[in-house]
Amino acid sequence: MSQPPPRQPPPAAGEPLDSWPKQEAGVAVGAIVDIDGTLVDTNYHHTLAWGRAFADHDVDVALWRIHRHNGMGGDQLVAAVAGDDVEERLGEAIRDSEARHYGELIDEVGLLPGARDLLTGLRAAGCRVVLASSAKHEEVDHYLDLLDARDVVDAWMTGADVDRTKPHPDLIGAAAERMPDVTDFVVIGDTAWDAVAATRAGFASIGLLSGGFGAQELRDAGCAAVFTDAADLAEHLESALDVSRPGAPAAGRRR
Repeated sequence: MSQPPPRQPPPAAGEPLDSWPKQEAGVAVGAIVDIDGTLVDTNYHHTLAWGRAFADHDVDVALWRIHRHNGMGGDQLVAAVAGDDVEERLGEAIRDSEARHYGELIDEVGLLPGARDLLTGLRAAGCRVVLASSAKHEEVDHYLDLLDARDVVDAWMTGADVDRTKPHPDLIGAAAERMPDVTDFVVIGDTAWDAVAATRAGFASIGLLSGGFGAQELRDAGCAAVFTDAADLAEHLESALDVSRPGAPAAGRRR
């Protein structure tokens, strides 16, 4: 299994917070938590924004195909859904259009059920928490305010902090490097691409159905357990962390 990539420079806004006491040796688990579709209800907004962006440049891509690639960063998604030729000719222009269209929708985004409860529950369970999103810096900044999470998590990463976003393991590995005193990690996300990135980084993952992927799809992608949403995971957090530890048997859960 591949090792995490070298540490990337962290965003200045996401430096570890001094307000949290250090965990006792051997106690902490590192929770690397996705944001879009996991904590905030954005996947369908992004699908529409990408669809409008492709249409702006006369590229015909069905919305269902775009949705199937939610969880990838924009550096990966254009080629994945429209091909390498479109990426080479129009990739940057399509990404600029998507940013504009999504900017028109972002104020409609709300929190998913249990989003902040999951973050506070992870901290109460002794976990270190780093948010790792392929989203743009300004989008993550907006979500941090929406979640009121700046004093809850240890740090946060964006797509700008790595050369390649999910499903490559770069973002997951960079988030893990923010927790040098932690040996056990779990990735929490809502898409198959989160699980693939976790597996490539050598970490266990927990899947949530809130991104629109099926439970079996998430299990097939590598998730050790699957929950309905952040609220469901927060309610069963202890057992979820147990099943995601190295060497634990896989156990899919669906509501």
